[in-house]
Amino acid sequence: MTTISPQGRTELLRADGSPVRVLVVDDEVSLTELLSMALRYEGWEIRSAGDGAEAVRVARSFRPDVVVLDLMLPDMDGLSVLGRLRRELPGVPALFLTAKDTAENRVAGLTAGGDDHVTKPFGLEDVVARLRGLIRRTGAVPGRRSDSVLAVGDLTLDEDSREVTRGGEPIHLTATEFELLRYLMRNPRRVLSKAQILDRVWSYDFGGRANVVELYISYLRRKIDAGREPMIHTRRGAGYLIKPAASAA
Repeated sequence: MTTISPQGRTELLRADGSPVRVLVVDDEVSLTELLSMALRYEGWEIRSAGDGAEAVRVARSFRPDVVVLDLMLPDMDGLSVLGRLRRELPGVPALFLTAKDTAENRVAGLTAGGDDHVTKPFGLEDVVARLRGLIRRTGAVPGRRSDSVLAVGDLTLDEDSREVTRGGEPIHLTATEFELLRYLMRNPRRVLSKAQILDRVWSYDFGGRANVVELYISYLRRKIDAGREPMIHTRRGAGYLIKPAASAA
């Protein structure tokens, strides 16, 4: 099922109304922490593991709805881990993380039952979007209904069709502009720091590129706010937020 969180984003929930459960398995602690933080923004319950044996132990008690799984782990490869997880949880969907985007890796992952994969380094927003799609596509969360439209004031964004309108007028965005606007709209009236935006829209490893946020915020303002009451605001020293125009607030 789906619902709208207090922050205004569409949340996927289990049939009993509890949060979606995601198990993140990777031996890179910093990556696991950032990815877990991003998934918690979705309102999901997260557990993590640093190797295959721990992943199997955690899965037995946690009973995840979906697994994010690194192909290369210190004690065994991700394909073997998925095989063991599937014996405990038949049919649990898996998103593989791989450092090498080769046909051999993709075929091996799909042969082992993996449902999707992303290549490192990746954008956190991309992983979130893939997991949302994977959960819906595989029926990992029973009883859910798709509601892909975000709305803030007279601004709407359809996550499935990738159409954006303001006051009924279409707005054409690049892929990066769309991801930035989607993150802002999932967190209306909430100040988001440059670091948070970089983590979610660009990459977990963003060193030295904070000015790219300012640049893309300016692009969005030209398309979203030009000739209209502004919706995108700067909080100096803190970050950026989106909220309905004053006349619609």
